[in-house]
Amino acid sequence: MSVSQPLITQPLSTQSVIAVVGTGAMGAGIAQVAAAAGHPVKLLDNRPGAAAKAVEGIQAQFAKLADKGRMSVDAAQAASARLISVEQLGDLADAALVVEAIVENLQAKQTLYKDLEAIVGADCLFGTNTSSISVTAIGAVLQRPERLAGLHFFNPAPLMALVEIVSGLATDKAVADTLFATAAAWGKTPVHAKSTPGFIVNRVARPYYAEALRIVGEGGADCATLDAVMREAGGFRMGPFELMDMIGHDVNFAVTRSVWSAFYNDPRFTPSLIQQELVEAGFHGRKTGRGFYDYRQGAERPEPKSAVAQSVPDNIVLHGDSAAAQAIADRLYEHNVAYTWGEASDGRVAEVGGAVVFITDGRTATRRAVEEGIDNLVLIDLALDYAKATRLAVGAAINCYAPAVGAAIGLLQAAGFAVSRLGDIPGLAVMRTVAMLANEAADAVNQGVCDAAAADSAMRLGVNYPRGPLAWADSTGLPLINRVLANLANHYGEDRYRVSPLIQQHVLAGKNIHV
Repeated sequence: MSVSQPLITQPLSTQSVIAVVGTGAMGAGIAQVAAAAGHPVKLLDNRPGAAAKAVEGIQAQFAKLADKGRMSVDAAQAASARLISVEQLGDLADAALVVEAIVENLQAKQTLYKDLEAIVGADCLFGTNTSSISVTAIGAVLQRPERLAGLHFFNPAPLMALVEIVSGLATDKAVADTLFATAAAWGKTPVHAKSTPGFIVNRVARPYYAEALRIVGEGGADCATLDAVMREAGGFRMGPFELMDMIGHDVNFAVTRSVWSAFYNDPRFTPSLIQQELVEAGFHGRKTGRGFYDYRQGAERPEPKSAVAQSVPDNIVLHGDSAAAQAIADRLYEHNVAYTWGEASDGRVAEVGGAVVFITDGRTATRRAVEEGIDNLVLIDLALDYAKATRLAVGAAINCYAPAVGAAIGLLQAAGFAVSRLGDIPGLAVMRTVAMLANEAADAVNQGVCDAAAADSAMRLGVNYPRGPLAWADSTGLPLINRVLANLANHYGEDRYRVSPLIQQHVLAGKNIHV
């Protein structure tokens, strides 16, 4: 495709040959998607017989889909017939798009595409499925780097909706737009991104692991409890520790180190010594039988820690119109528990048994108690939806009397929550994690990596977050997110928690990020 050609926004024709080089799980998945969409697909692998075996495996997948009624028998047979295994690069001469899914090695990818330049036509597009290597660097050795863009699928490619279309410094916009349109025609949800470390998903997702690892490292909670809080209050499909165990610590730690190194050791991405120990021990998670959890036969899965049952407290007074206060009121009503409304305007959610309950703002409960002159201060964590959450995390000031803490816990239990008491850590669990996810997404937008809609779509579709982090920040309240981050930075004294300029600007302007 010549750079002088007009902008192309149409997808590649289904008559166009798609070539996939590398037939592991990702390559085979991409080939399946392309063939199902109607393209003839050529598969190539440098391992003898691997391409032919991949074709057989994909054809078996199509047959299973037909057996389950997810595609017609005719469509399955037609898609299977469009798959062709080949043995050498020369067989890809008629390809309109070559997608590589080979080893994550810069030199290997450069060599492949440099060799292909002498074989394919001038209009052939190159789409690298790299998850972490610079698209700009891959294209640097090509005579025509403008034809190369990232075409980053997520595993398993046939099921995951997201595709990151990544533009390197030399990528022609027409090429990126064509790949975007083609991915959409294949039934995917593409998003545009600039070639920066981690692109969107692998960059923005780092805090989900990093904040949980820091909380454990500070003795704020155990893995099982944090996983339960993130699932049952935060609405995440998997907690961070079970997710790292599933991904594999060797892989997850390597991605973190790669992003950290690529950003010149920015403290926001600093790897965890806890995870490094697991990697060095060979405890990579499910695939090795041990990680944060023990998966060996007979091993018992630890249960999350929940506070012991407290009696329903007397004289419950709720305050304000926050989502937390309104949900607690509704849940108490459903459980036939009496309460009244008070008129305090300092942000408190409830008073009960001498305790004053607030939503965390990123300060420890002890600091907030001292600064606000309230000894019996208890904090509750953020929830995706306080009306539907089944668990809440709480923290209490050091000077808070035990009966007051018990009364606050009893209030939440009376409203139907399981309660996990964490250590007096700043921001608790869900709040600090969501704030940091939103902060990283905001920085990605501020630095031109993607727009806000793409950042949110990428995190919902690429890693199944219950809500896009920027939309979540808007609904929580950007001023609160800003305070949480500032208070975290004040507590730790680290640049890790610096507030994104995009968040600061929108707070000053009184606007949400999504407008």
